[in-house]
Amino acid sequence: MARPASPQNEPESPTSPADTPGRLPLPSAHRHHGRQGFRLDVKDALTPDPTNEDLFVVQDNKFAFSPGQLSKLLNPKSLDAFYALGGLAGLEKGLRTSRNAGLSNDETTLDGAVAFEDVVPRGTPKYGAHGDTEPLLKSARPATPTPAAHPAAGPFADRRRVFGANRLPEKKSKSLLELAWIAYNDKVLILLTVAAVVSLALGLYQTFGVPQPDGEPRVEWVEGVAIIIAIVIVVAIGTLNDYQMQRQFNTLNKKAGDRTVKVVRSGRSAEISVFDVMVGDVMHLFTGDVVPADGVFISGHGVKCDESSATGESDLLKKVAADDVFAVLQQVASGATPPADIEKLDPFIISGSKVHEGTGIFLVTAVGVNSSYGRIMMSMTDEQDDTPLQKKLNVLADWIAKFGGGAGLLLFLVLFIKFLAQLPNNHDSPGQKGQAFLRLFITSVTVIVVAVPEGLPLAVTLALAFATTRMLKDNNLVRQLMACETMGNATTVCSDKTGTLTQNKMTVVAATLGKSLSFGGTDAPVDEYAAGGPPPAINIPNVSLGDFVRGLSMTTKQLVVQANAVNSTAFEGVVDGEKTFVGSKTEVALLTFCSQHLGARPIQEERANADVVQVVPFDSKVKFSATVVKLPNGKFRAYVKGASEILLSRCTKVIAHPGNDRLTITDMTENDRAMFSHTITSYAGQTLRTIGSSFRDFESWPPAELAGQQELTAAEFDKIHRDMTLLAIFGIKDPLRPSVKDAIKDCRRAGVTVRMVTGDNILTGRAIARECGIYDPASGGIAMEGPEFRRKSEQELKALVPRLQVLARSSPEDKRILVRTLKELGETVAVTGDGTNDAPALKMADIGFAMGIAGTEVAKEAASIILMDDNFASIVKGIAWGRAVNDSVKKFLQFQLTVNLTAVVLTFVSAVASDEEQSVLNAVQLLWVNLIMDTFAALALATDPPAPSVLDRQPDKKTASLITTRMGKMIVGQALCQLAITLLLNFAGARLLGYDTSDAAQATHLRTLVFNTFVWLQIFNEVNNRRLDNNLNILEGATRNPFFLAITLTIVGGQILIIFLGGAAFQITPLSAREWGLSVGLGALSLPWGALIRLFPDAWADAAVRGLAALWPFGRPAAGDGSFAAPADDVEKQQQQGQPRVVLAAGGDSGRGSRRTTGLRGADGEAPPPPPPLRTLTGLRGKRAATHIRRGFREYIHDQKERVMCRSAEQEGGAQRALLSSHDHAKHTFHRETVLRMPTNVLNRMDPVEKVRFSMQSTPLARPATSAPDTNEETDEDA
Repeated sequence: MARPASPQNEPESPTSPADTPGRLPLPSAHRHHGRQGFRLDVKDALTPDPTNEDLFVVQDNKFAFSPGQLSKLLNPKSLDAFYALGGLAGLEKGLRTSRNAGLSNDETTLDGAVAFEDVVPRGTPKYGAHGDTEPLLKSARPATPTPAAHPAAGPFADRRRVFGANRLPEKKSKSLLELAWIAYNDKVLILLTVAAVVSLALGLYQTFGVPQPDGEPRVEWVEGVAIIIAIVIVVAIGTLNDYQMQRQFNTLNKKAGDRTVKVVRSGRSAEISVFDVMVGDVMHLFTGDVVPADGVFISGHGVKCDESSATGESDLLKKVAADDVFAVLQQVASGATPPADIEKLDPFIISGSKVHEGTGIFLVTAVGVNSSYGRIMMSMTDEQDDTPLQKKLNVLADWIAKFGGGAGLLLFLVLFIKFLAQLPNNHDSPGQKGQAFLRLFITSVTVIVVAVPEGLPLAVTLALAFATTRMLKDNNLVRQLMACETMGNATTVCSDKTGTLTQNKMTVVAATLGKSLSFGGTDAPVDEYAAGGPPPAINIPNVSLGDFVRGLSMTTKQLVVQANAVNSTAFEGVVDGEKTFVGSKTEVALLTFCSQHLGARPIQEERANADVVQVVPFDSKVKFSATVVKLPNGKFRAYVKGASEILLSRCTKVIAHPGNDRLTITDMTENDRAMFSHTITSYAGQTLRTIGSSFRDFESWPPAELAGQQELTAAEFDKIHRDMTLLAIFGIKDPLRPSVKDAIKDCRRAGVTVRMVTGDNILTGRAIARECGIYDPASGGIAMEGPEFRRKSEQELKALVPRLQVLARSSPEDKRILVRTLKELGETVAVTGDGTNDAPALKMADIGFAMGIAGTEVAKEAASIILMDDNFASIVKGIAWGRAVNDSVKKFLQFQLTVNLTAVVLTFVSAVASDEEQSVLNAVQLLWVNLIMDTFAALALATDPPAPSVLDRQPDKKTASLITTRMGKMIVGQALCQLAITLLLNFAGARLLGYDTSDAAQATHLRTLVFNTFVWLQIFNEVNNRRLDNNLNILEGATRNPFFLAITLTIVGGQILIIFLGGAAFQITPLSAREWGLSVGLGALSLPWGALIRLFPDAWADAAVRGLAALWPFGRPAAGDGSFAAPADDVEKQQQQGQPRVVLAAGGDSGRGSRRTTGLRGADGEAPPPPPPLRTLTGLRGKRAATHIRRGFREYIHDQKERVMCRSAEQEGGAQRALLSSHDHAKHTFHRETVLRMPTNVLNRMDPVEKVRFSMQSTPLARPATSAPDTNEETDEDA
């Protein structure tokens, strides 16, 4: 524990004779009160906390330390504990590992044990304040981890047993009973249960307590039992579905957490699963990594970590090598004065932190639940939030439930009044009267049940679960459910080039070395714009690859090899059983070229032989990386590698004769510079990535320009990045993925614009974009470089971005600006990213795609979907699945609302018209239709895979209505058809078909016929709803969805069983073949009727809705609902031009539409709030009353005030036109387009409210949209 030294408690000297020999009498003090206040305290450093004493006790521990002792390093960061554990050397020995070779791949169980006392400073107590006495555990908490928790054999068996695995325990899943209880906790189901219990009680009383006439079946109790069985089935289906989804999401979460990391095993770097990381592993750190385990920093170059997510510390923390920190602590322990910057000595690597810059290695000291990140995650829950679509549907479901509740209440009141009115003439027994009352109550409750769309949330959840599972097979790992549905409405994709559009299998196919030797790069350019004028004469001989290699001296080869070996983070490893390089694909290509053609030794050996003194990691802002090595002659050489045109601009020299044994350098002339520049242009025009390599020698390091510089970043190195010597220009081929061209054509067909955002130069980017079909200058497409792009103003960007197709030499900030501008233009933006700096753009985009292979962990955390194969074609599959999700939900919504509307109206009308207050469909029958059938329909319609035609339409707007005009006409049309058929059968069926309703058996036949016909209408309507568009082929893709076929057959089979076997429960009777034929035939009318509805023009349907809206006295639809707004294209044009959006509302003078300015939508795409409804009485009075009847005294005074001000404006000469807005003198003049120009002195006399009033009266063209104080202002007529 850290305590400052005080004058009253002056510490004893470390060499005091009163101390025990070998024990450091160090008073406790650690953090951090300046150099005079720092003291080491090993006596308290390892004291167990009361909450984790069990971590300090391990049975048969073959290591020097327990998990509890290692946890003291970071709970919080403790230099005391670091020193008490012996520093890096003590940890290395105590954990039985090697900082150089790492763990052995052959380790299983370990022989012997390492004693704590053998690895720590002498006198360090094993358990801190407890001394060497093992802490006593509470009986309820056994020592952790227990041997049974991990296998006794296998790789790293003892290590895994003692320190655990690097995975968190699975979150406890809900049991089937818990899920069943959640599914049952629905207000409607509970209400139905009460009704069922009461019905069952009365039924049992009537059956067994009341005398029955001879020969009549005692079945009064059956209805109550049937309702209970229906409830049980509904709960069971919901429970099983939730259980299945719970399993699927657990699988997805496991997949999302799995990734590969680089460690050193048996002296070689290797990639392993993050779940296989062990305590004692030596792990690599790279820029952009999210650290998966706790540890101490061994060595590296410029490593800075962002620990804000783990500790809340907002500043970047530079990591110091553990040996350097321990050396300082040893000096302090010996009595030396602590250095002034001892607070900055931080060798600790915390899990969950992000490597912001630099590279290095660290020793793992804690994994899994024992790590910092693990402890945090164990205290958190990760629940999936509702998606925007689910929230919309929940709101819709609430409204439908309110409608159903109102209908049910109204029906109850009507039936109850009828029941009371008939009581005087009712001579039934009290039990029968009670049963009659209960029957009308159940009928009313059933209307509510029918109206509530129980299957709707199920359909959404099923569609999302099904889509995310299938998308994973298509290499799309969905991390956020909302991205699944948003992806379907993407209007633009900003894609990286390397690895996404290309294969990321890079090969050096051309090189120019110095000014006298080259190979490759002689193909014709893909992009004719790459030539850029007459090329300068190239005097560099171009030879075959073999002649190129033979033309290099050993000195030159070694120079090229060292320039690539030391200035690289790639390493040798084994992938798929083959020895290769692992790391950046560009660096892998260069190292492979050196290894295969220049005779390079193993890369680790090359790096070991080089005396590296400084490493400057790659920075996307300056587009290069650098490494400084000390030469045998005492000088220092800086190797730089990066963007070829940038390196060329910093070079003043070039190697002259690469074939000479002695390195010769000559000045670079202007002709040479032009020649190299044309070489870069030529390579880029052939779709080659160009990489430059240069160097410069220094007499000393650091040079004078960098004197006193504590750390060296690329930005600092840029100060001395001049007078370089050009070594080589490499042309690297990265072929397009075979599926990219077709995928981009699919995007165009789907109305999705693809833009390439690349770090390559504009020539390479433009050539590749033309090759894959993104860049088309003939259609007005623009290619631009990042530095030019970011200097544009907001207005210039909004005019430029719609035509921008290629953004080259872009920085992550450029990508963020592009995404922001596109969103401001109303686009739904998908963006890909792989780097740490891409995280802001990934977060800002509507859908962020991170690369699963090349992406950093920071990028993956910021993204909503991870492309497991880094392939652009997978994005197109994601678009298709996103549209399939939205379509599935809309299909079911269309089906569900048709059933609900028909059933509610049918139940209401038939019950009110019935003498017994009974609906033609009883409660059990309606439960089968609504609860059972609809649940099956959700399964059938929500599991349709995307049809090829799903990409044949434009994406939906962000503000598109959930129910479109096309869906509305189908819902209303099918409901009218079903009501006409069922009501006709109910009221005229007896006369038309010859039934004698006075005979109870024939009356039951008629009711059964109505029920059977109603069910078959729903079955055929389910088939009809497989399409949302007006295409008549409703069976497209039906054979590709076995769920649909199986569920439809299940529903048909269930209905047949009910008709033949469900007589008592459903109060029906078996039908004859004639009646079956009639039922199925009438039900099949849904299909031709659906075809007629599809042939009915959408424009006519929309006009009909507009006409009905004009007659509606209580208000008009708000603009932006997708049905009554201006055409979408016109709206988009108005929005892009910065104009307010003008909507024509029905009604007004002489039938003309009145203008209403709604303003622009916000950046998030949400529509402005709807206007308040018209006052009912004013709407009923009509136009004459609205014009001539004054609105009130306040409004009258306001009108007079406006008249006076307008006259004042005219008298002072400032107004050319004035608007007199009075209902006594001008009719609705607020709607006229008028420009009111008033003198300054008049405006100054106006209060703010009056200024707002006048600004609202101006025409939209007379004032900027941004100045409108209210984005949804209405006229006086609308108010």
